[in-house]
Amino acid sequence: MARIFDVVEYPSEMVDEIVHRFPETGVADLRLGSQVIVRESQAAVFFRDGRALDVLGPGRHTITTANVPLLTNLLGKLFGDRTPFTAEIYYVSMREFSDRKWGTPQPIIVRNKGVGLGIALLQGFGTYSFQVNDPQQFVTQIVGQLGGFRTADIENRLRTMLLSRLQDVLGETTSENNVLDLIGLTDELSAAVRAKAQDDFLAIGLILKSFYIGNLKPSDKSAKELRDMGMLDMQTYTQLQAADAMRDAAQNPSGGAGLTAGIGAGLGVGNVLANSLAGMTQGQQSQTQPLPAAGAAAMPDVMTPSEAAGFLKVSEEDVLAAISAGDLKARKIGSAYRLTKEALQEYLNG
Repeated sequence: MARIFDVVEYPSEMVDEIVHRFPETGVADLRLGSQVIVRESQAAVFFRDGRALDVLGPGRHTITTANVPLLTNLLGKLFGDRTPFTAEIYYVSMREFSDRKWGTPQPIIVRNKGVGLGIALLQGFGTYSFQVNDPQQFVTQIVGQLGGFRTADIENRLRTMLLSRLQDVLGETTSENNVLDLIGLTDELSAAVRAKAQDDFLAIGLILKSFYIGNLKPSDKSAKELRDMGMLDMQTYTQLQAADAMRDAAQNPSGGAGLTAGIGAGLGVGNVLANSLAGMTQGQQSQTQPLPAAGAAAMPDVMTPSEAAGFLKVSEEDVLAAISAGDLKARKIGSAYRLTKEALQEYLNG
């Protein structure tokens, strides 16, 4: 014979648990007169036949047709108000889930107005907090028939929503501010993200209580890593590689640290080309003077893509890509390309 529950409660603090179903599997046999105990910082959503009938707040509730009026129609004629019926009760934590972590798994591309190439690559991290705003909506839309639902079950979805809104805010803000200005506006950016993401949270029965940007900084990834991730197009990558080679040639002909240290998204991508070209021409009378020689060999007036790549310290494929894009002038003779020293100088001078 099925057990009839005269008292239903869930005495748990629900620290990382948002929803707990009673019973976890199957259904509970209740009857009019059964009691449901709801603790502080809890709400209980009363379900029968897949329908949410009522939401009970903190306290001791006796199941009657007064506090769950839809039971009358669902149960039909009751025999002495003691007829058993099946139902489920979902206990929902109404506490604030604070100090949740968010971060950018990949750099976010933003504009860097008036600086270098005009783009920046930023990474950031911080915290946020949320709370259930509408228990019935949250259980119906998110939890379904699950026996329990923890913060870990939804955090990826929440972080995705937050990062999407952060990217929107950064895009809007950098239309008028460069990266240096942006890093000093973390409070304003945090408030804007919270406002933008609020509707997304409310749509699933939650409320975003807080959102903080703990740090916003240039990416520390190298040009090659960013290119492999698809964050840099071939033209930008080639320009940065060429700038790095010319900087090394001008400042330290015997070698250099490479682009890794300078690519750091925010200011690196924004300034490295301009700084490299400035370093190349420092001490010269004109930017149109011949390029510095690489090693002991002087640069010829006409060269192959492979020879040009050797002087620029990039791959031949990078040079061919710049030619195909129309950024680097070259003449095709048969199936081969030839470049002039002047065309290479013009390309690097922008």
